[in-house]
Amino acid sequence: MALFTGKGDGGTTKLYDTEKGVRISKASPIAETLGTLDEVNSFLGLCKVEVRKDNWYVGSEYPSIEHIIHELQEGLFIVQAEIAGAEKSIKGSRIVEMEEVINAIEKELPPINTFFISGGCKLSSLLDYARTLSRRAERRVVDLIEPLYPDGKVKEYRRKVSRESLAFLNRLSSVLYALARLSNHKSGIKESAPKYK
Repeated sequence: MALFTGKGDGGTTKLYDTEKGVRISKASPIAETLGTLDEVNSFLGLCKVEVRKDNWYVGSEYPSIEHIIHELQEGLFIVQAEIAGAEKSIKGSRIVEMEEVINAIEKELPPINTFFISGGCKLSSLLDYARTLSRRAERRVVDLIEPLYPDGKVKEYRRKVSRESLAFLNRLSSVLYALARLSNHKSGIKESAPKYK
């Protein structure tokens, strides 16, 4: 596989399910969504590298945080493939695993009853940023499946996305939030709540 083909020099790209010779604009909502998901995945790579410095575990029955982040990245590739038109989607068992990780983290943390200002330890800050990127990606995907613009006109670029893939994107930000809180907790950092003053 060549590192470049030059086929996109005119500002277009091809999806998995587009007909032969048909290309879409790189500025299209589908291309924007795929790019946003890719951005989340790449940023999670940075989080994964940072966690290697002190790779800890959630409880005794779960794999390392590095492994959890890697599995999140694998899931993002599946969602991207689905949006690009491949016959792939997230399995329900992956959602259950994510929920189990979140529940295990909650058992290690003091009760959370407020928002926190980002900026504890470096890993927590990176995970918080990854969480915001994942929320943006989720919004882009939801835009692809909604049939109408706010003015009631039909969207021409709609995509079908499985309920499981939507659930994965929703849980993704929750897992990242939990991991960010846990990384501060493991680092002995007391998080600050906003004062709203």
